[in-house]
Amino acid sequence: TALELTVEGSGFRFKSRFNRFVNLPELMSMFREVADVQTAEMLNLNIPKLRGGKAIIVETEPDFYVKDLMQEIVERADRIRNGAVSPNEDNFLKITHEARLLGTDARLLRADAPNNPDGKLNKVVENVFYEYKKAEADGRIGCQLIFSDIGTPGGKEFDVYHYIKDELMEQGIPEEEIAFIHDAKTDKQRAALFREMRSGKRRILIGSTEKCGVGVNVQRHIVAIHHVDCPWRPSSIEQREGR
Repeated sequence: TALELTVEGSGFRFKSRFNRFVNLPELMSMFREVADVQTAEMLNLNIPKLRGGKAIIVETEPDFYVKDLMQEIVERADRIRNGAVSPNEDNFLKITHEARLLGTDARLLRADAPNNPDGKLNKVVENVFYEYKKAEADGRIGCQLIFSDIGTPGGKEFDVYHYIKDELMEQGIPEEEIAFIHDAKTDKQRAALFREMRSGKRRILIGSTEKCGVGVNVQRHIVAIHHVDCPWRPSSIEQREGR
């Protein structure tokens, strides 16, 4: 039993969780009798070092609209915890999903929400454009990957991918240099897209962990990877970083 943050992020409460397995070393020994486990350290892979030695955490400030919506979420969580609302109407899973969308951009929840100049997506655009111009000044091709599992394209009023693309084009980056992994629907199209990234014809690729993770070999000119959202599993971050 330990003290942890509540789902809506407004306070703390005690929560009991599963603690540990027993006989885990024995289980690992049995598994290693039939499996050859190799880690990145054992393989001594030639992995480029991060600029500055560690990832850069970019902070953004919520505007009044986001703060108001967060307060609504806190009140909804209190009603759910007190049993004042049916699980069919509202529940913590729904709240968690909506809060995750809100953490990326309020327009993913409500298309008429204001555009926060200091919001996450505008910071992404700012940093991508900075890396683009920096690579040009250094005489390099400078390709970049942008990862987001939230707000993928698909006929919605507002999505992360098209907003980032439109804003980058507004900054002066040619449309033909920006690609969505979702547009490559066949193996042949994916292979062609990856060739264009390796050659520098395409310089910015936006994708999700699922579609732009395993098997995407575009690393030749990569200068930066941008994580718009944080996936649920640590292994997903590892897959993104592996590109």
